[in-house]
Amino acid sequence: MNYLSQSWRIDRRHALRAMGTCISLPFLECMVPLRAAEQATASPRRSAFIYLANGVHSLNYQILTPGKDYQFSQSLKPLEKHRDVITPVSGLHHPGALGHHHNCISVFLTGGKLGPSDRNTISVDQKMAQITAQQTRYPSMEIALTQGSLAWTADGVQLPALRRCSEIFDSLFEEPKGGVDAQRKSLRQKASVLDDNLAEVRRLKKKIGSEDKGRLDQYLTSVREAEIRTRRADNWLDTPLPEISEADRKRTKRDIPKTQAGDYFRTVYDLMVLAFQTDVTRVATFSLGGEGDAFSIPEIGITESRHQLSHHGGDASYMEKLTNYDTFAIEHFSYFLTRLAETKDLNGKPLLDTTMSLFGSGMCYGHSHGNANLPLVLAGGTGLGLKHGSHLDFNRKAEGFKGYSVDPDGGLTSAHYQICGRPVNSDAHMSNLLLLMAQKMGVGIDQFGDSNKVIGI
Repeated sequence: MNYLSQSWRIDRRHALRAMGTCISLPFLECMVPLRAAEQATASPRRSAFIYLANGVHSLNYQILTPGKDYQFSQSLKPLEKHRDVITPVSGLHHPGALGHHHNCISVFLTGGKLGPSDRNTISVDQKMAQITAQQTRYPSMEIALTQGSLAWTADGVQLPALRRCSEIFDSLFEEPKGGVDAQRKSLRQKASVLDDNLAEVRRLKKKIGSEDKGRLDQYLTSVREAEIRTRRADNWLDTPLPEISEADRKRTKRDIPKTQAGDYFRTVYDLMVLAFQTDVTRVATFSLGGEGDAFSIPEIGITESRHQLSHHGGDASYMEKLTNYDTFAIEHFSYFLTRLAETKDLNGKPLLDTTMSLFGSGMCYGHSHGNANLPLVLAGGTGLGLKHGSHLDFNRKAEGFKGYSVDPDGGLTSAHYQICGRPVNSDAHMSNLLLLMAQKMGVGIDQFGDSNKVIGI
């Protein structure tokens, strides 16, 4: 080949002709079988994941005693009324995230390893969605305050997230603009995209290098998944949307400014409950902000961002505010659990019985970017076989662990931060917990991410 003549070059317009009709497609969920709605014979299994950026104020968060007789820490006090349906978990970590604080949110639900040349792996919510999407209008819902969602496809593509509450409501419960016929026409135009371009794409593959072929194969996989997603949406057009009461509509179809964080959190949680109650989806993720931009909460006197507070450097006022921020977020997670407990599913059973919810962070001590000993709480799912009521402490399961460092008054000392930066129990992978949740959702796997065994709860 004469490299000087550049005969291997592909005209850009030729490439665009081959793929131009594809590039407007939406981001993609995982491939699932095409099926319309089924009549439920049992209460569906559901999962929700809530992410808190930048870790917590570890000294006020850590529970010191294991087992059933544990005492709630200052930050976790709002969950005390839910003791029988929650399991605080200590000592887990993601090996692939250690030393890379900016990847904490990215690998939180994947357990992947993200070095400079690594691509992310599928997140556990999307693994679940491969199973649950066969029965629901939407495979999953992704909500995030600032950055992208917690959800990643099998190809390592981050799914987009919605933020505005009215937009979330409309995407779930409003008829498409122009009516069903217009929507069907649009969907069917997209459905033939791959077939129309396949021959030209095959010719294109013969003229490009191996590295580009890999990228193109990944792209085509995504397009095929988009086709399947489009056909699924077409199948659901003939199924009426659920009827939403005026009270629920008024409560959830509205927009709340960032300065009213509590109202926003509650509205998002109400939307998640409504989505589960009406069974339009069974998998949801909610990120309360990214590692570098989690917002302030002026309604409780916090004008600094969460990122600022997490880098407190021992400043007493910042540490107090960070604890208040933690408690505020946990209070609203408690609200979510209460709403799940008091809301009945389509079979008349409390949603919380068959809904698992994981609250936590991919970091523990934000000041030093310590991402071991992750702050995690698993709630709900007693109807799926989970047995709650204990503090599950993997630090204490490590050989040679002599207990937490406490002062004469019984409070944790700053020596505790060492546990937050380096795993005490190297075998205690967070992916083991994600594997447990996947199995409880009916995903037939015995390995997820970097799991080395399934956790028993």
